[in-house]
Amino acid sequence: MKQLHKSSPTHAPSPAHAPAPKAAKPARPGPRSWIGYLLREQRLLFVLLGALIASTFFLLRPYLSLSPSSHLPDARPLFSFAARSGVPAGYRPPPRRVVVTGGAGFVGSHLVDRLLEQGDSVIVVDNFFTGRKENVAHHLRNPRFELLRHDVVEPILLEVDRIYHLACPASPVHYKYNPIKTIKTNVMGTLNMLGLAKRIGARFLLTSTSEVYGDPLEHPQKETYWGHVNPIGVRSCYDEGKRTAETLTMDYHRGGGVEVRIARIFNTYGPRMCLDDGRVVSNFVAQALRRQPMTVYGDGKQTRSFQYVSDLVAGLMALMESDHIGPFNLGNPGEFTMLELAQVVKETIDPMATIEFKPNTADDPHKRKPDITKAKQLLHWEPKVSLKEGLPLMVTDFRKRISEE
Repeated sequence: MKQLHKSSPTHAPSPAHAPAPKAAKPARPGPRSWIGYLLREQRLLFVLLGALIASTFFLLRPYLSLSPSSHLPDARPLFSFAARSGVPAGYRPPPRRVVVTGGAGFVGSHLVDRLLEQGDSVIVVDNFFTGRKENVAHHLRNPRFELLRHDVVEPILLEVDRIYHLACPASPVHYKYNPIKTIKTNVMGTLNMLGLAKRIGARFLLTSTSEVYGDPLEHPQKETYWGHVNPIGVRSCYDEGKRTAETLTMDYHRGGGVEVRIARIFNTYGPRMCLDDGRVVSNFVAQALRRQPMTVYGDGKQTRSFQYVSDLVAGLMALMESDHIGPFNLGNPGEFTMLELAQVVKETIDPMATIEFKPNTADDPHKRKPDITKAKQLLHWEPKVSLKEGLPLMVTDFRKRISEE
């Protein structure tokens, strides 16, 4: 009976009815696990190597745009330093967008060659009054070259860093043919390009001329000389037009804050000159090659100085990238009379060539010789090609073109 009243033993709940244990949260990886991940399979080495390559690329990027034309004879080692300036002698600035007005002309086309050679992108603006498409045809497939038929007397909108303003007839035959057009190009064309430079913040270079000195009373001519010009003569459309262009350029600099440069160019010769442009070197060479008498105006004792086109282009580019406004005389101080020049042409082309004398033209300067002391000191520039070295190169070009006439 006692056993009937004993409490029954307590039974433990069966495993089937036991509450399920809570799932454990995965542990977050600590610093040690991340370090271990990087150290496994040389991952850290590849990370450091990638960072090194990326930083090297961005550090060297400004130099990767240098022109690959360092094999040219006139190129210098990249890290040979110029004694005077302290700047690497072979250094070239990063590529820029450049517009060259009159870029299909004689001087302009040679300037375009050099700008493209150093890696710049170039837009040529020309109305082909004296320029020729053939002068720049070899660049038409270059993706960094554009050619626009446009007259700078009308405004144009472009986005560039540099403006070389060369547009204007430069020989007496051409600027006397349409004197009103000539002075409009010098005044309105220069106004339009200066206005463009102001709007877009571009640096502007004006190619002026030694004609601003007129028939000089100072010899040789320094940049401080104000000139002796006939303001109503047959050449004044060019002489006074360029003097006005210089005035506008300086007014835009002083009043509008435009970065400007002014070059006064003396007689220049070389390949691509117009065959019959009336300038003395091209006249003599073309006449001698055609077996015609070389025409000397007056007594032939008037003097000129002649620079080869590559020297001029080097001076223009040095001035553009300098910190100096100018004006700067760019010319060769070697002085020749017209009779001496005729003799050099005879020696180069035909010893049997003859000379024909004609009356002199109006307002023809009697003496012309640049003082280039300022360019030597501030631009470290001076011409290198003598007349006897450069003339045969021009003769080769003229002979080929005359044979194709």
